[in-house]
Amino acid sequence: MYTEDNMRMDMPRPNNGTRKDRKENIDMSIVSKKSKQIPGSLIREMFAMQAGMKDVISFALGEPDFTAPQHVVDATVASFRRGETHYTPNTGIPALRKAVAATYQARGLDYQPSEILIGAGAISLLNLACTAMLDIGDEVLLPDPGWANYKGLMMQVGAVPIPVKVKEENGFMYDIDDLRNAITPKTKVILINSPSNPTGGVASAENLRQISDLAKERNLYVLTDEIYRELIWDGEPYTSIASFPGMKERTVVVDGFSKKYAMTGFRLAWSAAPLEVTTVMTKLLENVLSSVNEGVQWGGVAALTGNQDCVEEMKCQYRRRRELIVKGLNNIEKISCLWPKGAFYAFANISGTGLKSQEFAMRLLQEQHVVVVPGTGFGQGGEGFIRLSYATSEKSIQEGLRRMEAFVKGL
Repeated sequence: MYTEDNMRMDMPRPNNGTRKDRKENIDMSIVSKKSKQIPGSLIREMFAMQAGMKDVISFALGEPDFTAPQHVVDATVASFRRGETHYTPNTGIPALRKAVAATYQARGLDYQPSEILIGAGAISLLNLACTAMLDIGDEVLLPDPGWANYKGLMMQVGAVPIPVKVKEENGFMYDIDDLRNAITPKTKVILINSPSNPTGGVASAENLRQISDLAKERNLYVLTDEIYRELIWDGEPYTSIASFPGMKERTVVVDGFSKKYAMTGFRLAWSAAPLEVTTVMTKLLENVLSSVNEGVQWGGVAALTGNQDCVEEMKCQYRRRRELIVKGLNNIEKISCLWPKGAFYAFANISGTGLKSQEFAMRLLQEQHVVVVPGTGFGQGGEGFIRLSYATSEKSIQEGLRRMEAFVKGL
């Protein structure tokens, strides 16, 4: 059947000008409208702005300042020396999937190795989970403030991010009524990040129970980013929403090695999800990654099954740094800071200075050479706050606080 579309194809095409003109037209349209709308990272932007400056104190990047444990490095190198330099199964090597499943079983969560998928960093698995779970136009409830990449991920797969403000008075965790009020017929997924980047907030077991009840009541699914799970500083032990009755089958958990083991450069993480979801995510992984290299996976096995003293040593230092930075911030006039319950971030309230978050951060960098991240880099709910990573030396924390106090006094 000869259609209108066929007619359009058969019609003579207009002369688009010279070769140069055509090239310019192509260059104008080669980038999709969708990708142009995805926001960049203000964290990276602030970090880049310090280039060329001398004597900079940076609280910008959320990366441990420790090196990976030696037994992890040794296991990785040994794998390469054995000649294990080839493709691995899409799902990850069996030994690592078994080791990950064992960590859940030790916590009372019955995940089988077949429900574990190995990826190149938590971000890759969050991406795969979003692609597997969400259709174009589906809505995802996100914490605001929350890690900025979540919004970009949702937009990248055609889903609609719906920010839900998490308030300081609630420890920067979801208020169940706010969450309920944000639900529409298009809502499919609630995203949880506990402990939280950027706030250091940790969801209580009661809060997670309320969210699980709401998810079951409204037939919603949960994507929970638990990359900071081991970095809990006080209060009750960590609880995963997947542990509540009826939630394992409607939850995708993402976790990894970067924060707990200081293995950021290894790009190694995992997801734990119902077999149906894991199977789909594996198919999608083939299209974007194929597989994770074998050496770093054996490093992951060593991390999970080896001596954990290295983790406790790092956590001990984080605790000291946390105390130093929070007390220091609270001693600066016009600044206050809740005690973060987890992760390695302080989310300081600077509204008393009269400056907006971005102006505060920019002037602090220009005048005192101290890098912090404006709270608005994590959503509009972050206005009036700045994020400081205390994954840095105590000496740097002390000097950075001294400069910040001098800056505030000079306002």
